Amino acid sequence: MDRASRYKIRRTLGRVAFRAYCALSYIFLLSPMVVVIGTSLNGPKASTDASFQFPPENISLHWYARIPEAQIEALALSFALAGIVAVLACILGVPAALGLVRSNLPGKALISTVFRAPLQIPSIVTGIAFLQLFYLIGDLTGVYWQGTLFGLVLGHVFVATPYVVGTVTAVLQRFDMRLEEAALIHGASRWRAFRRVTLPVIMPGVYAGGLYAFMVSFGDVPIAIFLTAPGFVTYPVELFTALENDFDPSIMASASMVIFLCLILLLAVQKLVGLDTLLRTGGGGGR
Repeated sequence: MDRASRYKIRRTLGRVAFRAYCALSYIFLLSPMVVVIGTSLNGPKASTDASFQFPPENISLHWYARIPEAQIEALALSFALAGIVAVLACILGVPAALGLVRSNLPGKALISTVFRAPLQIPSIVTGIAFLQLFYLIGDLTGVYWQGTLFGLVLGHVFVATPYVVGTVTAVLQRFDMRLEEAALIHGASRWRAFRRVTLPVIMPGVYAGGLYAFMVSFGDVPIAIFLTAPGFVTYPVELFTALENDFDPSIMASASMVIFLCLILLLAVQKLVGLDTLLRTGGGGGR
């Protein structure tokens, strides 16, 4: 066998191995969702049957009609909370990223470490810390923030903002400052140059950071479990409680509904704001 034939065989085997690896990766990532959705579609054999079956034998939407109202209300709360957190994280994270990249503050490395600190602290520790802080504030002022939307927002913004800072910083580090300088030379104010030149370029990083912040807030359990109250709980906490107390296929239906909603949301964000642009251009940075 000549050298060219051996090279062709190795190349073919490499392609086959790579495709097999990709297929196994997709199976590993998607199989839990397939099992959850498939189980939720298995209708009961009798009115009292609440068994789990995968693959489903009797395709039905029976369990979707049995989703508790408390889970629907918790889901609405979680979506509203995550949306507020994403917006606030962007409002705080973008100026912080600008300061970290462009300022000459002494101790900038330490400040950057402080902004990343929430990512290093276990979420359960963060939840306990905020709970104790709210008790302390309540003892001093008579206003207790645990069990309120404001308290949840504070706790989630704390852990979500570093994601915005990280994505926007990555874009700003590749930003061509000559674009902003050209705008200033042509008479634009600093605010106008930022709004018309800098902001459109870094928007993919803002969108990506906001999406991360949304997902972190929406999926949080350890912090929310300390800061919620009976009758005011987020969807992950409500689902966690349901799994402990009354585990039936309606939970699978509820989880499947959230999977579909999140997929639709991700597709909409990618379609509307172009997160694929961030991946293709490396954040729109200059050369």
